[in-house]
Order: sequence, then C-alpha cells, then structure tokens
Amino acid sequence: MNRLIIILIGVLATTSVFAQGPPIFTETPILLGLDGGGLRTFGRFIVKENATVYVQPLAIPYNLGSKTQIGIAGRFININPNNFESVSGFGDLTFFLKQQLYQKDGKGKTFRIIAKLDQVFPTGKTNSTPSIGSDSWQSQLSLVTGYVTLKYGIYGQVGYNITSNGLPDNLIYNAAFVYPLLPQKYPPNQLNLNIGINGNFFTDVNSNTILASGGIQWITSKTALFEAGLQIPIVEEVPEAQKTNYVLTFGTRILIF
Repeated sequence: MNRLIIILIGVLATTSVFAQGPPIFTETPILLGLDGGGLRTFGRFIVKENATVYVQPLAIPYNLGSKTQIGIAGRFININPNNFESVSGFGDLTFFLKQQLYQKDGKGKTFRIIAKLDQVFPTGKTNSTPSIGSDSWQSQLSLVTGYVTLKYGIYGQVGYNITSNGLPDNLIYNAAFVYPLLPQKYPPNQLNLNIGINGNFFTDVNSNTILASGGIQWITSKTALFEAGLQIPIVEEVPEAQKTNYVLTFGTRILIF
C-alpha cells in the first residue's frame, strides 16, 4: 500500500511538471503531453519597415514511443508589401524528427536532452514577387535541452541550418524561461509566463539577428493550451528597409492522439 502511494505521488509530480507547458518560441525536449501527438497551429504577424507578413503554420507531431517523435509542418503565408499588391500561397513543407538522448528525473523535476532534425522541402510558391517559398533545400540539426521543475522551466536550443541555392547558412540559438503564475494542480489549469531570446547568426554574410520574446500561456486541461507572445528585435543586421518592427504570435496546441 505504501509503495502504491509513493508511485501515485511520483506520477502526479511528473504530470505537474509536464503541465507547465512547452515554451512558446523555443523547442522543448519533452516529447509527451501537450508537445506530443496532436497538432499545433498559430497566427504570426510580422510587421516590417517595408511589408506586413501573416503566417499560419500547422504542425502535426506523432510519437513513436516515449523517446522518438516525427512530424510534418506546413504554412500559409500572406505578404502585403508597402505600395504593392499583396501575394499569398502555401510555403515550404518541413519534416522533423526528435530523438531523446538523455533523461534524468527527480522528485518534481526532470532534465532532458534531445536531438532534432528539420528537413525543409522547397514546395512553396516562387512565381510571385515577393516569393512565398524559399526555393531552397534546407537541413537543420540541433540539440535541445530542458530543466523543468514545479517552480520554473529553463530551455535551450543550439542548431545549424545548411541551405542551398545561394542562401546563407545560419547558426540558431534560442533560450527560454517559463514561470507558472498559478499553483500546480491536477487536472491542470495553469497560467505561464514565458520570456526568452531567439537568435540567428548568418555565417556566410556575418550578420546577426536577436529577438527578445515574451508571452502568456494558458493550459486549460491536459489536452489543450492557448498562447500568445510578442517578439521585438534587439539586434538586426539587415538593410534598413528590411528591418522588423515586431512579431505578434497567438495560437493553440491540442493533444488528440
């Protein structure tokens, strides 16, 4: 009986850790729960000096056991340039694979590392000006880490993206801190604060872009959450006309299988 109680407490503690939710703008090494099999969609407004861009991605992950996840992501894009007609269409298609490399669990906490592979297929529309698709095959390999407790979560990602067709390769570095604003309980009904940075260093042209990010995430149950966030550039080494003013994101994640 005592052993059953200990196991039950452990299960509930682990569930509470997972109920904290994945970060909004950074990958998570947790492959179960709300980043497991299901779907994720969100709207993203990118307001630039010379255009406003709306992106509507749809990602469908599927878990192959507890340590491996595969998935596919597509996106609909609308670009509204200043003083020109808007263009819209479907962007590139991405296949991704996540594989857990390390896991160490404790009472109410976990530390995990995964490897993630993203393969971009240049399926997006390119016969418009500006182009919707990248017209480039891209392969990205990254390491994702996460230390998650009942009180907070710290996440990091470092990766390298190899491109084709003359586009610059880039080094990706992301970090996030997630802080629950409500007491942990089960079933989950949680409000989380997300803050972080998202960076890209383009190695071929030696230019850097860093966005500061913040957001709110509401977990309504063990199968659904809603989130909204804002990104503001703090370093952006691009021509003045191409600079980003801000990025606004809002969306949902639903666990359906």
